[in-house]
Amino acid sequence: MMTNQTISYKPLPILVIGAGGIVTTSHLPAYGLAGYAVNGIYDLDPKKTESVAKEFAIPSVYASISEMVVAVREPVVFDVAVPAGAIPAILEQLPDNASVLIQKPMGDDLAMAKQILEITRRKKMNAAVNFQLRYAPYILEAKKMIAEGAIGELVDIEVNVNVYTPWHLWDFLFQSPRVEILYHSIHYIDLVRNLLGNPKTVYAKTVGHPAMKELASVRSAIILDYGQYERATILTNHCHQFGNNKQHSYIKLEGTAGAIRIGMGVLQNYPTGIPDSFEYISLKDKDPEWKNKTINGSWFPHAFAGSMEQVMLAANGKINQPDNSVEDAIHTMACVEAAYRSSDKGGEWPVIK
Repeated sequence: MMTNQTISYKPLPILVIGAGGIVTTSHLPAYGLAGYAVNGIYDLDPKKTESVAKEFAIPSVYASISEMVVAVREPVVFDVAVPAGAIPAILEQLPDNASVLIQKPMGDDLAMAKQILEITRRKKMNAAVNFQLRYAPYILEAKKMIAEGAIGELVDIEVNVNVYTPWHLWDFLFQSPRVEILYHSIHYIDLVRNLLGNPKTVYAKTVGHPAMKELASVRSAIILDYGQYERATILTNHCHQFGNNKQHSYIKLEGTAGAIRIGMGVLQNYPTGIPDSFEYISLKDKDPEWKNKTINGSWFPHAFAGSMEQVMLAANGKINQPDNSVEDAIHTMACVEAAYRSSDKGGEWPVIK
């Protein structure tokens, strides 16, 4: 799903660093749908590199990042899809002025995010972070409707996820001191920022679950404070192990003249998923009632093309910098850090004096 179909630009070849599950299920399928050429791939595991290259007909396989960099003969985009802690060292190995799409999160914490920002600035990179939910087809349609005034002024955002997530699919998370917010709710924090701007403050509590003791956290409640009239809440529970019937995952956008409710089917019965839904109501209609709208494409894999497109557009000089640039993403990381500080600090004692 392209985000700027009216803008003509020259797609650059893509070189992928990392051959994990997110690459095979989202990055590469999305690039195929968008018509982007993936010319090479590298992973620490040579067998995995060879296997993915064969599956997706990638012509060049590299034994190291340095070998990949030396082989570059034209402008490319480096698609860095590795665990967060490995990002700074990889960026240092890439050429100055390179175009880079970095898989989220932007480091393990805000300190590392600042390190990544410093590297990309020093090396004058065209660098973006793959916060791709903001480019999901149903989000693009919601933005279009909001821009057209269909629901009036946006004043309320609610994200509610109550599902069972098979965390064993990402084994590296079992060693991470931060899980739910850093690797999942970060998408919703970024989306809220994209729609409402940076919040004044952040309140949060993130906790584990007795059935998932190996993981640092699997449930979160987050409030982003925008003042008196705008509300933004994120509520997630990845431990609803009681069948699919009562699972739900939605984004609700309410305005002064209407509302939009997006069902994120990909998160339910994961990884199989169920169909997405897009419902809306506008008080500006003659007879306001909830209606359904068919949206082509979904979050996975279609939104991943949108993240890459932003880097392509900036590389072609069509925009000054990607919408999801590191300069913007650092604010999402700051909100994530604030959420963890709030969770650690705790609330106020309900003392009766």
